[in-house]
Amino acid sequence: MQASEVKQLVEQQLEGCEVITAGEGCDFQVTVVGDAFQGLSPVKKQQLVYACLTDQIANGTIHALTIRAYTPEQWKALNP
Repeated sequence: MQASEVKQLVEQQLEGCEVITAGEGCDFQVTVVGDAFQGLSPVKKQQLVYACLTDQIANGTIHALTIRAYTPEQWKALNP
């Protein structure tokens, strides 16, 4: 699986979010920025992104996944 495929899967399910992916093979890092995370705890944010890739994780296509999820305001604060 390619990082671009992971990006596409997340973008399809979390509309309006910016998705940045890295990695290859079965180890990926995903950063997602969007209003969908407004008011959610860090765990709930991760669960929302994880749900987009459940099938790929279950069948072993994705073995390791690092998720970072931010609201646009949080992303701006981290990247001034």
